[in-house]
Amino acid sequence: MDIDVLGALAVRENGLSVTPTAPKPRQVLALLALHADQVVPVATLIEELWSDRPPRSARTTLQTYVLQLRDLIATALLRDPEGAAPRSAKDVLVTTPGGYLLNTAGGASDVREFERLAGLGYRAMDAGDFPGAARQLGEALSLWTGSALADIQAGTQLEMEIRRLEETQLCALDQRIEADLRLGRHREILGELSVLVSRYRTHENLHGQFMLALHRSGRRSEALDAYQRLRSVLVRELGFEPSAGLRRLQRSILMSGPEPTLDPVAAGGERLSRVG
Repeated sequence: MDIDVLGALAVRENGLSVTPTAPKPRQVLALLALHADQVVPVATLIEELWSDRPPRSARTTLQTYVLQLRDLIATALLRDPEGAAPRSAKDVLVTTPGGYLLNTAGGASDVREFERLAGLGYRAMDAGDFPGAARQLGEALSLWTGSALADIQAGTQLEMEIRRLEETQLCALDQRIEADLRLGRHREILGELSVLVSRYRTHENLHGQFMLALHRSGRRSEALDAYQRLRSVLVRELGFEPSAGLRRLQRSILMSGPEPTLDPVAAGGERLSRVG
């Protein structure tokens, strides 16, 4: 079974989609897919579907959704190669004591591949291999085709999982940009950073990277303007000043003159972790 959640939900068995069209069964499949090869408790699935107001028929209705998913899986299993060990839909969507488990049998998962590549990228950053880090993190980020589970009507459990996934994406993006800056690719990433700071209006690390890229590109006044815009947003919306690290970066730009002379290690050495 192959699973994609970093964008629209797509679950395939033998190359055939087993993703239902009805919203509630899609929620069930999405939560099972996010926790593939792990037991998802019935209580968790019920909370996802009905929050804190489940109907009396919640368990029976959930069983109906599971049966609908198994019908789709059973059709896909008809494509199993000749001579393969026989499987039933219950072997793929498994009933366990207290829950259900989606058995991928070693199939592909874009989340698992993202985590593997991002992990390689982080280790490369720690080792000072910035070309390797940029490459691995770039490959990890390319697996995202949109917002996680963009076509799913998410309940409380999926909303929490989506936020977690988006945070991992943002961390990988932050580190990939850091690697690019250390490789002197400041001009190449200016357009991307311009979009990111508009989207994440209180994310200090992205703004610091944007300021550094602008300054190195000979756009010192724009770098200082970016700082002032961020400061205005932080003070107005959150009630605090930029972090000490970002203030030091601003002073470095102020004192450095019109040409970009900031050292990436010195200027970017402190993580600016406030996000919004």
